[in-house]
Amino acid sequence: MKDYFKITTKTIVATGLGAAIFTLLFMYVKIPSPVPETSFQTAYGLSAFFATLFGPIAGGLIAFIGHALSDSIQYGSPWWSWVIASGMASFIFGFAYKRTSVEEGEFKTKSIITFNAIQILGNAVAWLIVAPVLDIAIYSEPANLVFAQGAIAAVMNSISAGVLGTLLLIAYSATKAKKGSLSKK
Repeated sequence: MKDYFKITTKTIVATGLGAAIFTLLFMYVKIPSPVPETSFQTAYGLSAFFATLFGPIAGGLIAFIGHALSDSIQYGSPWWSWVIASGMASFIFGFAYKRTSVEEGEFKTKSIITFNAIQILGNAVAWLIVAPVLDIAIYSEPANLVFAQGAIAAVMNSISAGVLGTLLLIAYSATKAKKGSLSKK
């Protein structure tokens, strides 16, 4: 379990790079939804990818920093309830870190199912519980609005992480040498 929370130079570099890309994707590569202040965000596919490769700490920091920077640049200040929820979702995505065979070049059906179960759980916790509860507690937002926004965000972010994250992980896994694929002559 301690491998999940190990911080190395590689983790720090991945966090910085991931947060920068997340910020740009979060600001510019999104599709608005009919529910106010919610969009289909491609950034969650990226954070799921990085979290699976580098663990929960990197995943959580990438989304937290990226979302906070994006909000600050676009609106002048972060909407903390959703920034925290972004970090929480991507932190949970990171539990796919040692449960998939991406680094062994074996990201197949079992790993894809494991990854998607974890990312759906992360999105459900973040957007159906954390974001709405914090919206009500911090900003006194109306419950019906924030739970509707949370439900839409959970579905859209699960699709983003599921489709884009899975495709990125399949592509990355294909670049890795499979165990036993090299032979000595």
